[in-house]
Amino acid sequence: MTRKTSRERIIDAALAEFDQSGYEAATVAAICDRARVSNGSFFHAFPSKDAVAGAVFLSALDAYHAALTGAVAGEVSARDGVAALVTAHLRWVIDHRTQARFMFVHAPGAHMAAIRDAQASSNEEFRARLARWYEPQMKRGALAAVAPELLISQIIGPAQMVCRAWLAGRSRSKPDAHLPDLIACAVRAVVTGAAQSE
Repeated sequence: MTRKTSRERIIDAALAEFDQSGYEAATVAAICDRARVSNGSFFHAFPSKDAVAGAVFLSALDAYHAALTGAVAGEVSARDGVAALVTAHLRWVIDHRTQARFMFVHAPGAHMAAIRDAQASSNEEFRARLARWYEPQMKRGALAAVAPELLISQIIGPAQMVCRAWLAGRSRSKPDAHLPDLIACAVRAVVTGAAQSE
């Protein structure tokens, strides 16, 4: 197993500290203590707490995007693709709860203006990879011909609401307890007529 670099240890420690203390209350000193690095090592890797928060966010975002696009790689029907995306979303959130909680619950309060370009680039790559699945399905009439951002919102939106409630502690039920209903909801929203039973 490859030993983690100081930078990787700082990112891991920052994620744990943000999750335990909340973004605002987390301190560079506490992150350094968790990562077992000096203040100097921290500031050599990152100029600020905001900067490490941005790195934590981008790491989580890239992993999340990879899980979703991987679910619809290759020849996947409209219905199966929708089911795979909902399932991948739920499984990623459950399996990566700390990253998901930071990305979907804590990060909106973090000051991450410095990563907006990198985030936009990641989102653009995600949309392009997802388009390889949905564009052929739209052309054959199996998926509703809607704007890409609306399509993914209709597929993932209800699952996202359930996940956010669980991540924030407002729901005790694991999100995958609702998987069949969430898939059915997404299929009804975007898969057309005959393609719903394919």
